[in-house]
Amino acid sequence: MSVATHVQELRRKHEALSAEVEAQERSPGADTLHIAELKKRKLRIKEEISRLVMHA
Repeated sequence: MSVATHVQELRRKHEALSAEVEAQERSPGADTLHIAELKKRKLRIKEEISRLVMHA
């Protein structure tokens, strides 16, 4: 898999997590621990994208 393809896939995952976080935050009785974990996963993906783009 090329770096560009990998970055595209990571961006899709990041976008999907963003949508899930938004949906969870709008949900009554949302699990704040679950939302925090989703946000951490988003951040890790964002950091990986940054590393890949900087080294490409």
